[in-house]
Amino acid sequence: MKIKNRFTSLLACLLVLTVCYGFTQNFKQNQLAITGAWQVEDGGTRHVLIFADGYMTHAAFSVDDKTFASSRGGSYQAQANEVKLKWEYDTQNSEKVGQDDSFNFTLGDNELVIIVQGREIPFTRVDDGTGALAGNWKISGRMQDGKINPIHTTGPRKTIKILSGKRFQWIAINPETKEFFGTGGGSYTFSNGKYTENIEFFSRDNSRVGKSLSFDDKLVNGEWHHSGASSTGDKIYEVWSKAK
Repeated sequence: MKIKNRFTSLLACLLVLTVCYGFTQNFKQNQLAITGAWQVEDGGTRHVLIFADGYMTHAAFSVDDKTFASSRGGSYQAQANEVKLKWEYDTQNSEKVGQDDSFNFTLGDNELVIIVQGREIPFTRVDDGTGALAGNWKISGRMQDGKINPIHTTGPRKTIKILSGKRFQWIAINPETKEFFGTGGGSYTFSNGKYTENIEFFSRDNSRVGKSLSFDDKLVNGEWHHSGASSTGDKIYEVWSKAK
């Protein structure tokens, strides 16, 4: 009887472990499946989604007159066919900051269909999130007087940069006070130490849209060293670290 009970208990434990392992694998597969950049155009407005390192951004901007429309983003988890989010910023409704949200989705061949209020919105894949710089980055240092000075990264105000394999977006926000300070983004390339941004939207000044900026960039012990001239012509040397 004791042997039978032990055998039954062992089977129960194995079943629990198998279910947990399957859930973990399914979570990882769905999280990876939507990683990268996606876009759709609707009435002259381009909508771009970036999923990288557990962070999602959504930017909307005009492809005709270069105007910025809106952006929002925050941390996310993909489970089964549902994305769960916690918003860190929303340019249209700051009251959403800190709130949880979710939406359902389906995946096809290079297509992500998001279901919002009963409406199906089909996004086309731009890339799969593969690249040396792909990820969720937070500025952690800046060169001043020939010395790299650390930037406090534990406070509520922060500047982050989200990169997929081909697209980027930077955001300056304070989730604690629900403040939004600015954002910009577009496509980028990184090869042989040269990082080039092609600006497609800029919330503060749309005259910068269409410009391409090249920088000397390198990865040093997991940190991203970024140097060159900003969109205003000022010399910069920044250090970015992967957000935790």
